[in-house]
Amino acid sequence: MVDRELLAVLEESRRLGFLGPGPVEAHVAHAAAFLPLLPAEGRLVDLGSGGGLPGLVLARARPALEVVLLDAHQRRTAFLVDALDRLDLATRAVVVADRAEVVGRSVDHRGAAACVVARSFGPPPVTAECAAPLLALGGRLIVSEPPASEVGDRWPPDGLAEVGMTVAQVVDGPPRLVVLTQEQPCPDRFPRRTGIPAKRPLWTTAAASSG
Repeated sequence: MVDRELLAVLEESRRLGFLGPGPVEAHVAHAAAFLPLLPAEGRLVDLGSGGGLPGLVLARARPALEVVLLDAHQRRTAFLVDALDRLDLATRAVVVADRAEVVGRSVDHRGAAACVVARSFGPPPVTAECAAPLLALGGRLIVSEPPASEVGDRWPPDGLAEVGMTVAQVVDGPPRLVVLTQEQPCPDRFPRRTGIPAKRPLWTTAAASSG
């Protein structure tokens, strides 16, 4: 069944320049690929929610989840607040307007998420360092990856171990998704100060960002 209200909101997001090229329906299908990998309940954080993907799609489809749309850009977060009202999601989803490095040290968010999702948030080391502090022990990070990417190169075990993570699963898709689990508590030193994860990444990769 076509969710016309959701499509209308995402068309507005694209008009505002918050979504990339291509039909909105294709963006929705990409986001829906995350659904089989989500936990049944708990808090889900959409890291760098931007124009609302995949967060709005996941919140709409999974009413048992408590969804946090995290983004640091004022125009985007203002749009997301309005989108939650338009989609009747405001009672079970919230917008947090701040940097991930700051939120990862907040007592309200550190170690509280069952799942973090990321699409085009940043390079793997930045995504891992910003996601790990948000995750509860045993929680999962689900990241959209470039097609045919070398997971071992982009998500090296030694680098992930610094933030307590391991690769648990790769879904070839499309879209290609990598699932990581928080096997150990994230060390207190992470995340580092705002901007440092990108300036001094924990490891280097051949490909720059997530898909």
